[in-house]
Amino acid sequence: MLQQVNGHSSGSVAQNLPLLREGLQEFLGGDTPLHQLDDLTKVNPVTLETVLRCLQARYMADKFYTNAGCTLVALNPFKPVPPLYTPELMREYHAASQPQKLKPHIFTVGEQSYRNVKSLIEPVNQSIVVSGESGAGKTWTSRCLMKFYAVVAASPASWESHKIAERIEQRILNSNPVMEAFGNACTLRNNNSSRFGKFIQLQMNSAQQMTGAAVQTYLLEKTRVACQATNERNFHIFYQICKGASEDERLQWHLPEGAVFSWLPNPEKTLEEDCFEVTREAMLHLGIDTPTQSNIFKVRRKVIPLNMQQR
Repeated sequence: MLQQVNGHSSGSVAQNLPLLREGLQEFLGGDTPLHQLDDLTKVNPVTLETVLRCLQARYMADKFYTNAGCTLVALNPFKPVPPLYTPELMREYHAASQPQKLKPHIFTVGEQSYRNVKSLIEPVNQSIVVSGESGAGKTWTSRCLMKFYAVVAASPASWESHKIAERIEQRILNSNPVMEAFGNACTLRNNNSSRFGKFIQLQMNSAQQMTGAAVQTYLLEKTRVACQATNERNFHIFYQICKGASEDERLQWHLPEGAVFSWLPNPEKTLEEDCFEVTREAMLHLGIDTPTQSNIFKVRRKVIPLNMQQR
């Protein structure tokens, strides 16, 4: 005798059981390949092992951003991925009606913060915390966010305002190579490790257009100047000066050709030395003229040998 269960006979329930199981498995994500799960809260069960397996699968599939609820998890690809950071992609996330429905990306976080400011009658400051261990990609992520805001928040109508916005944008972006040259170094875990902390404030007007920026730095690892750990390097700027200075500048700054200094270990790791001209050009954009630059490089050259001697 058939029994009624919620208006259906038990026979019909048994008949639909495979479909119910399939629907339940799909709901739980049991049959979904791990690399297709763009939110770690969809992993079942949510354990350390399954989360790490999901991130590993996405990393192997070149998917470097994954949501974890309201948090974005970013994996360092350790290789250039130019298509992931184009101005066209920035505008796509900026123009999307619901950017959170696009693929997880740092631009989603940037756009959400930007819209939070725009949507409020009385704008409230928005903060984005970029955290992680050394080599996780904090410097790169901060750089991408600054580029994103420089693109989406710099579109004034008048030509004069446009030129002002361009100058502000250029200065914001050029602060990166200067800070990295003077505050980053090659460590055992990271070839471009920030040896200081920084708080970057981007300032906008009532029309949500970029009007300025302020950078506050703290906890600079000054001891690295005179003493580095085994197989680590000094700050990038010293290698840039030694390799990029002209012949006249070498004479002026007392840098003999081919000299090896004990405060510049591991000279064979040529990663940032070719960026001296980039650093100087960025300093010019920030208002540091050539004579002032020369004085800065001269001071840095004279101070260090007081602690260390040339080999």
